[in-house]
Amino acid sequence: MKAMILAAGRGERMRELTELTPKPLLKVGGKALIDYALENLARAGFSDIVVNLAYRGEQIRHHCGNGEPWGVSIRYSDEGATALETAGGIKFALPLLGDQPFLVVNADVICDYPLARLRDVTLGDAHLVMVANPPHHPGGDFGLGADGQLFESGAERYTFSGIGVYHPRLFDSMQCGSALKLRPLLSEAMRRRAVGGEVFGGLWLDIGTPERLRELEGTVLLARQTGTNAVAAD
Repeated sequence: MKAMILAAGRGERMRELTELTPKPLLKVGGKALIDYALENLARAGFSDIVVNLAYRGEQIRHHCGNGEPWGVSIRYSDEGATALETAGGIKFALPLLGDQPFLVVNADVICDYPLARLRDVTLGDAHLVMVANPPHHPGGDFGLGADGQLFESGAERYTFSGIGVYHPRLFDSMQCGSALKLRPLLSEAMRRRAVGGEVFGGLWLDIGTPERLRELEGTVLLARQTGTNAVAAD
């Protein structure tokens, strides 16, 4: 299974830190955020990785190179000066991802979810990893049924983690090169009962603001002091 790291966004809420540096290259514990994603993917056995680029993408390309330091092969999907949003970016990268299901992870999410298990997930059009709603997103995104199906509504809602497996057909209705968020496609697929999900209860941090970046720095420092690994899992 191939994997894709979403790294094209500017990180508007991080503007004080991303004026000169793309968000995936912001450092925590001496490493760039995208390094953690690459390490976790490599550890889980994903060796063929696509990284999409837009804002200051040349810096990401220079930092990651061909992937050799992580023991993986990296190819780039360059969207130009303006990012195509999540669904648009994935659609644009499909020639590199192929016609089989693939894993997508956000470059700005740190977690210890065991990515290797997603190789064997039962898939309709998509399978999303959900987490408990964090303080900055108390309303959640989707409801999860007892049968593992995700819905737009539900008595108990969860937050999308930024980790998901997708079948290329999810993007069939899109024109390549158009900018579109992922939610409209997921909402339509949910109406067809084609989106499954699961809830993950381990470490998960969405690095969307400078404050949450500092929180992650504290987590990494604590992990070093206690001898644990708080940002990676097999």
